[in-house]
Amino acid sequence: MSQQHILQVSELTKKVRFILESELNSVWLCGEISNFIAASSGHWYLSLKDQKSQVRCAMFKGNNRRVRIAPQNGQQVLVRAKVSLYEPRGDFQLIIEQMEPAGEGLLRQQYQLLKDKLQQEGLFELYHKQTIPKAIQTVGIVTSPTGAAVKDIITVLKRRNPLLNVIIYPALVQGEQAKYDIAQAIALANQRNEVDILIIGRGGGSLEDLWAFNEEIVARAIFQSALPTISAVGHEVDTTLSDYAADLRAPTPSAAAEIVSIALDDRLNKMFELVNRGHQAIKQQLHRATHLSENLNHRLNQVHPEQQLQNKQQKSDELTIRMQRLIIKAFQQYKHKPLYLEQRLINSSPLNLIKQKQQHVSQLQSKLINAQQRLLINKGEKFAQQCEQLHLVSPLATIARGYSITRTQHGKVLKSINELKKMDVISVEVSDGIIDAQVVATKEN
Repeated sequence: MSQQHILQVSELTKKVRFILESELNSVWLCGEISNFIAASSGHWYLSLKDQKSQVRCAMFKGNNRRVRIAPQNGQQVLVRAKVSLYEPRGDFQLIIEQMEPAGEGLLRQQYQLLKDKLQQEGLFELYHKQTIPKAIQTVGIVTSPTGAAVKDIITVLKRRNPLLNVIIYPALVQGEQAKYDIAQAIALANQRNEVDILIIGRGGGSLEDLWAFNEEIVARAIFQSALPTISAVGHEVDTTLSDYAADLRAPTPSAAAEIVSIALDDRLNKMFELVNRGHQAIKQQLHRATHLSENLNHRLNQVHPEQQLQNKQQKSDELTIRMQRLIIKAFQQYKHKPLYLEQRLINSSPLNLIKQKQQHVSQLQSKLINAQQRLLINKGEKFAQQCEQLHLVSPLATIARGYSITRTQHGKVLKSINELKKMDVISVEVSDGIIDAQVVATKEN
């Protein structure tokens, strides 16, 4: 352990990022957009997912300006991206360079993959190209016998060189069966060997309409043709694999007829040949230069300030998005807080407390009144009982039965005659009043 270098986290993420970017470089990926965010900086952040996995992606504004669609969550797209790693978070991510709708994009991807495959096999190399014959007497045409292309070719040929013979090898030029028809027609023309040159093509259309001329079976049939071939598919802007595989490409079917009709002119023939070869050479040179440029750009991106700036911008956008979410969350919380505080204020208001105290006082008053009433009742009952008991032992009751109470003039109750003397004043209390008397004499029993 002491002899091994212990990596810092930042060193590990930097190494992993370098491995990913140097080994995988650019990839094509098809998936569904989710979590799409268009940041205020102009950059796009999203995830691409399928039924089993998802991967985070970033597309910087320098690239997303060229996108022809408005990305939306749930949309299927095809992207070309660099595999990378977002070092601050250690997250695996893709840096998208190109984005297209999934349908057309998949066709373009298949076109590019097949083109690279056939180019690596050498099918498009100049040394395989046959020279266009100088003396052409019979022209073969592989196309639909009812299409506009064959009519245009025949019209031009008759106008420019009426002596030329024309043989049509009918074939479907659109649909699933078209690729087999075209390949069989080329093989039939080579088997009969009755023409000096073979024009293969059709009129213009969409990428799907022209797709038969991007099929591998058609490209190989053209490459294997012993007869010189001219590819004339679509309009001038349309380029198919048949154009690369053929000995010469014509921008349109009418242009192919013009090339064939002036094939007797050595100078013009040589010019077209040189132009075609120059075109192929330039494309190959451009391809090599592009490949070299991509490698150099990749190496430059490892240390280029723009890459560092993009990382900082991405981190800034991420922090901005997080801040916006926190602000929204805080706003929602504070939005309800005044109501909560208002309710708390209402609950703690002195009016409520006074009301509660008033209610409490009313309850206490009611209890006091009840207690007083109960106390008065109890006292009254107790007083009545005591009065009754007192009445039972009261001398008045005894007096009422015929007895009397004798007192001295000082109010003392006489219990014995010995307490009196002759001529003492006494009072005798009977039931209906008091009799004042004077002692005349006392007499003991």
